[in-house]
Amino acid sequence: CDPVAPSAVTALKELGIEVDVRDDITPDELAEVISDYEGMVVRSRTKVRAALIDKATRMKVIIRGGVGLDNIDVAYAEGKGIKVCNTPKASTNAVAELALGLMFALARRTPYADHSMKAGRWEKKALKGAELADKTLGIIGYGRIGRELGRKARALGMRVIAYDPYITHEDIVPLDELLKQADYISLHVPATPETLNMLDAAAFAKMKEGVYLVQAARGGVVNEQALYEALTSGKVAGAALDVYTEEPPKSTLLQKLIALPQVIATPHIGAATKEAQQRIGDEIVALAKTYLT
Repeated sequence: CDPVAPSAVTALKELGIEVDVRDDITPDELAEVISDYEGMVVRSRTKVRAALIDKATRMKVIIRGGVGLDNIDVAYAEGKGIKVCNTPKASTNAVAELALGLMFALARRTPYADHSMKAGRWEKKALKGAELADKTLGIIGYGRIGRELGRKARALGMRVIAYDPYITHEDIVPLDELLKQADYISLHVPATPETLNMLDAAAFAKMKEGVYLVQAARGGVVNEQALYEALTSGKVAGAALDVYTEEPPKSTLLQKLIALPQVIATPHIGAATKEAQQRIGDEIVALAKTYLT
């Protein structure tokens, strides 16, 4: 139902699976034809909610190409006997590299420097940045992506601390301690009721003055109104955002947030590398082989 690597489609057909590529299908069109299918592959665009699942009377497996499952009513589907799978390993490095790249961009203000040069300005004296070495990186969510980011950050000479209530690791500290100590904070948690508005006004108040924030997790984990206020007050020196509560972001709040000069905004490109897309395709094929052949 959403774009995947062409090689994955070829491999699925070679397994003897009949494949229809409808990666521009609308919700109404999908609801009309879903009863014909035993498996479906989605990314983040297609929403698989209870009403659609009720129509999927032949469905055996729903494969989400990517990590997050917030666009699928997983418990409801599994209650109907439908297996729900994702591809958690495939995009790990891509998202970790993006988070690290955004940290560099915040520290050295490279997007602003590029924009000012293209506007014909030479603002060398105004563009004094900072170095990542010897800074403390706080990683919220220490699964595959969080740990990979931590590994890369250590190679730069950063001190790494992390918060994750589901993991025991020597890097783990209480959330309040992470908020107090971190010079940079990067989020890598799923969208769940527990993580909704995880970083709110109270959390920002506990952070260091001049902290930098990278949000490449899921929309809703950061309270965007609280972030806007923390940025405009100077509490947060800069933020890099790859995910939003509304995608594409159209609300007045999000437009104001993105327009701030200390904000770097990207359009949910965490897993958008050629290498990650190929790995996602390979994992999709492996899952389809397991459940559809």
